[in-house]
Amino acid sequence: MEVCFLRGLLFVVLAAVTLGDDGQVTFVSELSSKPAQKLSKYGWYGNVRLQRFHIPEETAIARWLFSVTKGHNFNCGQHNVTIHIRWGAPPVINPKGSVFPNATLWVPSLSLTLPVTSHSSTTFNLSNPAPGDWYIAAHLPEDDGRIEQKGFPSCSYFFQPQLSIRRAVDTPILQQGTVLQQTATPDRPARLKLYVPEFASSLSVSVADCSSGEGADSGNCSLVLRLGSSSLQQGAVTVNCSGIGCSATLSNSPWDTWLRVVVESSQDNRTVTFSIVSNYTVGCKPQSVGLKADDDINKLRGNSSGNTNSTSAGNSSLGTDAVAFNESASLLTPMSACVWSIPVLYEEVDVLSLRFTPVNGPNVSVTNTHPTLLTYPLYTQATGGTLNLQLTLNTTNVNLGNSSSVVACLTQWAPVLELNRSQPCRTGLFGGYGVHVNASAPKAVVRLPFPQSTTWYLTLQLTCNSSDCGNASVVSVVPEVFVSACVEDCGTYGECRLLRSYSYLYSACVCKAGWSGWGCTDDSTAQSYSHQLTASLLLTISNLFFLPAIVVAVKRCYITEASVYLFTMFFSTFYHACDQPGVAVLCIMDYDTLQYCDFLGSVCSIWVTILCMARIRDTFKYTLFILGALLIAMSMQLDRKGLWNLLGPILCALLIMVATWVYRGVRRRHCYPPSWKRWVLYLMPGALCALIGVCLYIFAETEDNYYYIHSLWHVLVATCVVFLLPPKEKDREALGWSRGWKWSLSWRPRVCGRTYSHALRVDWG
Repeated sequence: MEVCFLRGLLFVVLAAVTLGDDGQVTFVSELSSKPAQKLSKYGWYGNVRLQRFHIPEETAIARWLFSVTKGHNFNCGQHNVTIHIRWGAPPVINPKGSVFPNATLWVPSLSLTLPVTSHSSTTFNLSNPAPGDWYIAAHLPEDDGRIEQKGFPSCSYFFQPQLSIRRAVDTPILQQGTVLQQTATPDRPARLKLYVPEFASSLSVSVADCSSGEGADSGNCSLVLRLGSSSLQQGAVTVNCSGIGCSATLSNSPWDTWLRVVVESSQDNRTVTFSIVSNYTVGCKPQSVGLKADDDINKLRGNSSGNTNSTSAGNSSLGTDAVAFNESASLLTPMSACVWSIPVLYEEVDVLSLRFTPVNGPNVSVTNTHPTLLTYPLYTQATGGTLNLQLTLNTTNVNLGNSSSVVACLTQWAPVLELNRSQPCRTGLFGGYGVHVNASAPKAVVRLPFPQSTTWYLTLQLTCNSSDCGNASVVSVVPEVFVSACVEDCGTYGECRLLRSYSYLYSACVCKAGWSGWGCTDDSTAQSYSHQLTASLLLTISNLFFLPAIVVAVKRCYITEASVYLFTMFFSTFYHACDQPGVAVLCIMDYDTLQYCDFLGSVCSIWVTILCMARIRDTFKYTLFILGALLIAMSMQLDRKGLWNLLGPILCALLIMVATWVYRGVRRRHCYPPSWKRWVLYLMPGALCALIGVCLYIFAETEDNYYYIHSLWHVLVATCVVFLLPPKEKDREALGWSRGWKWSLSWRPRVCGRTYSHALRVDWG
């Protein structure tokens, strides 16, 4: 069924469109769309356009439509738009092939490539998608390093994702031990769901009494039994049935969730009838703690008072909003003597900053007889950070031999309750992350960027090569689990930035000085210290070329203009000293202030120079100086990197200068300026320097040559000022005072009907 997608936000629930002949399942259609966003070339994760879609429970089919439209009509060639799709958290991508930080684990997401010329679209269909949040990330190919000036026409592409789903509204529930009769056809499989409670250790679903009607092969099922949903990284468990029945078994099945069961028929034009039943086993069920929570509150108070000595006064008391108990890991005694459950304190420290602390203290006891379990609920607002696990073995009082180690398994949705050296760290539907610590390696670290939103479980157990661990049957470890915004705060050559996609917050590292990677730890293209120092010196010392312009302006009695040049030279020098990407950095004040003053001084220097060339009267000139400076300051506050903030004052000043020169030329009936030497030796070289500088600034700057090209821009702009400043006016003396400017004080008192004139005159000439 074709779906007409509407632009803008859209959520439509249509009437029932499909009703099975047996009346079992009814489907409805839901549509959603996101606004189009401008794509960027990939340089870091901040260039990615991230969108989030929610797929509800019992969704049978999800269909995405990805559309890319070119923003301008001129030819931009063909570009490939890369689209990444992931369930549960934003996709972790690596288009540059950079090296990830140590102990950082990630799973590549599904990627699609869409070639675009003017307008392109593609669809992606997914059957039985996992319910929850799905994240779509799109970007253009890797950035070529060219610096594009804001406001200058360039190739732009807009990306818009849209989603259409088919959802079942009355899916039959498969109860524990209850047999259901179902039918399946090739075009309409049987869909059911079952609930898996907490602490279920195994799950089995059996199909029996299969019949496809009359004939010799009526007892041949030819069915496909699927347990679970598709999350792209992990698919459903699939069993091909033959004969009259089959069964599928899941060990370590997901806890506290609904599980999808789909039975498909592979026989053409035949309806298969069968019976289906489910059973689950609860291996370790906790003992009841009753309804009194006094012991829980006392332990919570003890933990809070213990933190008082290690935290600031502002964080010494934990409010009820900042602390939450893990529901599945209550303050329990051992769970049927098969696993120790440690209660965990959940504390929100800051944005994308969470901390999980065992209530009984940082040290956790681990034994070889049964595993120790800690539970960490991770909500959607925490998936935009990095989940960190640091496991440290406490060898203070126990000597652990080289043949013994503590094995840890971090999993999602369900724990692994049987740990040994041969047992893989994975559950029935999802993989896990296993580490171990021993006497030779007492510390292990695991980092998971963009962890999925679910409940995470950490299982710990002491293992030995022999059956007897000796005197080390119980050891102590310190499991530190926390969520941070970035991996180790992006290191020395990176900056951790908080990003936002509508109401969803996530973070990423932006690297500098040639460093790259998810945590800015890849030094394959890093700049050396000598390179960084050379770049800093070029960008700062090149501003000293304004000194000749200042000297010339003072000598020709243009004191106001010289002051503007001095202002520009000072702030441009220290702005570029503070703007360096490496360690050769010097900031005398706030970076934003330095940048604002640099941009303001640069444009004002051009403004006053061109107005000075116009040779208008001082009253009008200084009025335009002040008015232009105020307007330029306002525009810089609105958008200091806009192209028209530079071109606007230049064009206005040139218009005033040309109008003045034309007026004087018409009035004198002679070309103005009248001297050919002025044109050939001053105006033409100055205009050429300015033109070359502007062209280099707009078209030639890249990330690699920025230090050289921008330094050349400083030199050319300062040089053109020396050439373009007009000669000294004839009626000007030292310090720029006009000879006709005289200060006088006069008054005319009226006495007895007569007026007397008196004057006090001071001539500064």
